[in-house]
Amino acid sequence: MTQERLDFLADNPFYTKRFAFWVGRRCRASTIQDVARETHLNWKTVKALEMQYMREQLRRVGTPAPRVIGLDEISIRKGHTYRIVVSDLVRRRPIWFGGEDRSEASLDQFFVWLGPRKSRRIRLAVMDMWKAFRNSTTRHAPNAKILFDKFHVLRHLSDALDTVRKTEYTRLRGKDRRFIKGQKYTLLSHRENLTLEGRQALKTLLAANKRLNTAYLLKESFGQLWDYQREGWARRFFEQWRAALKWQRLKPYEDFAAMIERHWDGIAAYCEAENKVALGFVEGLNNKIRVLQRRAYGLRDPEYLRLKILTCMLKEI
Repeated sequence: MTQERLDFLADNPFYTKRFAFWVGRRCRASTIQDVARETHLNWKTVKALEMQYMREQLRRVGTPAPRVIGLDEISIRKGHTYRIVVSDLVRRRPIWFGGEDRSEASLDQFFVWLGPRKSRRIRLAVMDMWKAFRNSTTRHAPNAKILFDKFHVLRHLSDALDTVRKTEYTRLRGKDRRFIKGQKYTLLSHRENLTLEGRQALKTLLAANKRLNTAYLLKESFGQLWDYQREGWARRFFEQWRAALKWQRLKPYEDFAAMIERHWDGIAAYCEAENKVALGFVEGLNNKIRVLQRRAYGLRDPEYLRLKILTCMLKEI
């Protein structure tokens, strides 16, 4: 005896594909529990229907063949448990999520999945300054130029500024500390993101501490490095910025400048016209993934998380 397969039925034969896709669309903006309450279904049923919807989304977009990729890692739980996310920066969507950590071997899995022919066609790889990513990309995608992500570079500079803040707090005594205490967010945020009260606190802090004022101004000015159209101009700006560190006793900044020097080729690559890609996409995707993780709090299904990430930028069906 054979069972007839009806194309309009979902994987769960009690529901149609049309209903499964409706559930999938609802789950893009709501949690599984919310949709389960709305439809009076068990949450496991809702999750299964949503997963069918997401698999159909991936089937329809086909196998990726990226020319420009973005590489990043995300933490999936406490204890330095990482997974790698690879994005197609031209089509602006994640195309691979996996690995066991952020090691070279884990990124090798992506290139094996993509295949040697498509890997050789990659012309640009945007990443942080993590050596494992660089080594794996160079080995599997020999035609790809390496470009270090602006936001990861600036994060290192923010860390240097925070180290200066901590040093100043330790150095000062008594009432002099009151301007620095509790002002980490104020100091590290962009001025335009601060409230009126925050801007006033920042003004007071910078007026009270000359070294922090110098460090803050240097941090704010460094972002202009990515505005230059020619490497020579960018190099001249960096040399002037580095020269401004002389006699300032800002050791974390000197270490940061030395790191930029070691990785200069991967930063200067952005000056080339064909490499003017949307560097903010990877950072925006990370924020979106964190929202997905909070919404799926309590679920420990790695396949579900993988599907959520790979479909978060795709159009509804």
